[in-house]
Amino acid sequence: TWHLKKIPQIVSKRTFSLDTPKFEAQTKLELNSVCGIECQRKLPVPSLSDLKDLLSYETVFENGTRTLTEVNVLGLVHNPAGNTTTQRSSRKKRQVYGTDSRFSIYDRRFMTNFPFNTAVKISTGCSGILVSPKHVLTAAHCLHNGKDYVKGSKRLRVGLMKMKSRGDGRKRKGAKRNGMPSFQWTRVKSTHIPKGWFKGVSGDVAMDYDYAVLELKRPHKRKYMELGISPTIKMMPGSMIHFSGFDNDRSGQLVYRFCSISDESNDLFYQYCDAEPGSTGSGVYLRLKEPNKKKWKRKIIAVYSGHQWVDVNGEQQDYNVAVRITPLKYAQICFWIHGNDENCARG
Repeated sequence: TWHLKKIPQIVSKRTFSLDTPKFEAQTKLELNSVCGIECQRKLPVPSLSDLKDLLSYETVFENGTRTLTEVNVLGLVHNPAGNTTTQRSSRKKRQVYGTDSRFSIYDRRFMTNFPFNTAVKISTGCSGILVSPKHVLTAAHCLHNGKDYVKGSKRLRVGLMKMKSRGDGRKRKGAKRNGMPSFQWTRVKSTHIPKGWFKGVSGDVAMDYDYAVLELKRPHKRKYMELGISPTIKMMPGSMIHFSGFDNDRSGQLVYRFCSISDESNDLFYQYCDAEPGSTGSGVYLRLKEPNKKKWKRKIIAVYSGHQWVDVNGEQQDYNVAVRITPLKYAQICFWIHGNDENCARG
């Protein structure tokens, strides 16, 4: 069951203008030398002043101008347990684990309907998910490498799946048969990225803040998926998560997968979902019951950060990781969407 929780408040303190970014960084869908499971266990719980700094955020507008907004965090209840994780065995390098369990969605009845219609393509090569009539949630490293914004992020666009009308079906019959959707591209008005990401990709807590929200220039008029607070593994049916994205090895196809989570920290899920670059930034969701109702509801509880390399005991190991939507991150993303904290008191 989805349990309502009281959410901390993220409130804007002051906003500064910053220099225009260079937009010269290369898009990198696979990250190296980030803080892994063992590293996460050793991290101290951030103090309130640390969190105010990490949750302050940059906004980049379509004309290239940039601002930094400092925030206050109100009503926070600290978790004294720290970054606990469950024990798990290490595994060898692989992105598809044994039999490929991904499903390409071909049928237009699925592609154009909820929940698959909420998956979008980002023009820098990643995926994302619709979270409001005008907002898309994705991974921060799809837009910024920790030092500069990536090439193409100045004129960022979001592609929504669109089926061809019958009028142009003759030319596109082969493409339809192969499950090739067309994309309706929409320009992005502004982008929000938490300052925690700018601590540098090699920094200890950077990966915890690998998420961003894009505001579209015009509403998309489609059904979107609501945000949810990430439950612990024990509270998930079968520990199963789901997400859909546009994997590079299946060009133009929407790819869906589900799998169980094998480990967790306060901010990250570690899992074995089969995924290739391109699905980075996808919204990870669960289907749970609504409180006091018989209805089931899907909500986004994490952002798929991708296939990651980490240094574990002096050796490079890999895993697939997703950034959990904690109460604090829920408050921040909700604040970005609504522009105030009044709509974000409970989640």
